[in-house]
Amino acid sequence: MSEDALVNAGAVAWPQPGAAYVAVRRMQIKLHRWATGDPGRCFGDLFNLVYDPAFLVHAWERVSANKGAQTAGIDKATAAKIEALVGVGAFLGYIRDSLKAGGFRPVEVRQVRIPKGNTGKFRNLGIPTIADRVVQASLKLVLEPVFEADFQPCSYGFRPNRRAHDAIAEIHHLASSPGKYYWVLETDIKACFDEISHTALMDRLRARIKDKRICALVKAFLKAGVLTELGGREETLAGTPQGGILSPLLANIALSALDDHFTRQWQSEMGTPWQREKRRRNGQGNWKLIRYADDLVLMVQGDRHHAETLREQVTAALAPLGLRLAPEKTRVVHIDEGLDFLGYHIRRMRKRGTSRHYVYTKPSRKAIQAIKDKVKAKTYRATRHIGLDELITSLNRALAGWASYFRYGVSKAVFSDIDAFTWGRLMRWIRAKHAGRNRLGLRELRRRFCDQGWRFAWNGAVFTGASSVTVKRYRYRGSNIPTPWTPEPAAAPSG
Repeated sequence: MSEDALVNAGAVAWPQPGAAYVAVRRMQIKLHRWATGDPGRCFGDLFNLVYDPAFLVHAWERVSANKGAQTAGIDKATAAKIEALVGVGAFLGYIRDSLKAGGFRPVEVRQVRIPKGNTGKFRNLGIPTIADRVVQASLKLVLEPVFEADFQPCSYGFRPNRRAHDAIAEIHHLASSPGKYYWVLETDIKACFDEISHTALMDRLRARIKDKRICALVKAFLKAGVLTELGGREETLAGTPQGGILSPLLANIALSALDDHFTRQWQSEMGTPWQREKRRRNGQGNWKLIRYADDLVLMVQGDRHHAETLREQVTAALAPLGLRLAPEKTRVVHIDEGLDFLGYHIRRMRKRGTSRHYVYTKPSRKAIQAIKDKVKAKTYRATRHIGLDELITSLNRALAGWASYFRYGVSKAVFSDIDAFTWGRLMRWIRAKHAGRNRLGLRELRRRFCDQGWRFAWNGAVFTGASSVTVKRYRYRGSNIPTPWTPEPAAAPSG
């Protein structure tokens, strides 16, 4: 959107961010209550909420506070540039007027390729313009409370009040006694965000939303196209480009078909202890789906062949969505062999000194190697121009952030190992930087650069590492995790 297009938006009463948040939350609570109370309700006349001043202001707050706010789309406009040259009120006023008049049209996303870890492969990331991001954020504020009423408890990715640790905790719960779901089908949906069928996605959207303007706007975002790094335009015939604010919600709407399939099966055939026991006596298995975005596992109570047969079920459930499994990431394992899921390694092992077996979760080898590679990059010879205090602060921040995710597991020994590795890298970095004419000995190193024992400290910066993060146990919260819009239960009367 060019700056010339921003005209006088009229006297719109733009609320303050705090007031906008309260108004949006109040409306979201109503939408969620209506959707939960009537599962068959089809919502109409929601488009006016998308361009409501409170929704637009709150959407702008989310977009401008995001780390990607300083990354421009194809119009080269960032949030800071809009604030400085145009003004937030005028910018939101233009968006509001174009939405009301039906003239808003999403533009192509700017495609960038980012590496997928250390695999040598790349992932396509689509960067929308700031205007498109604001409209997507406003759309999400309207649609999310409605569809959260329909999403199943087995889905954890990109949902409010849910996190990866909840999925890990459910796997731990099912694989432990008395559940004994020992066999696991672990798999990944191949190119999920790139191959979702637009037709299947829009059909699931229209099952709840009958406002044609909302549906048309969502479809316009899906069909907006991509501007490649070489400047060529490509049509988007399928998929939801990764990088858009709305994309994770749309992916969950599509993949809820898979969740619904296994939830119906569970409720009708395995929902009670008596049903599960009867199936076991008849040589049948029981299973539960756990999904985080496009990563999923099926926990199986039975034998290996029960888990093997589930591949066909998953494949058949994904086929109408235009999706397929990644063969190289699909396998059946026993919990005693262990599996890697969301960065954790989950495995049942014998507790040392006893004959009892327990399920343990700890950082996977891949996750450990990833943080070690990051430490190597920060302590490489090319970084010797920076100050030691700056390097220590940077390492502390990276290690504490990594450890905060993996603190909910058997991670204490791993954290100590990571710190020892980092200490060694830091020691060699200091000795190389301050080598001078003579090699810096360890005694001199300790005298000049350590404060307590062998702990590095310089100019107020002290190396604390991953061990500064306390290891905790993450409690399994069950299947009834409240949404942000779920009313709190009334307090019991006293006396």
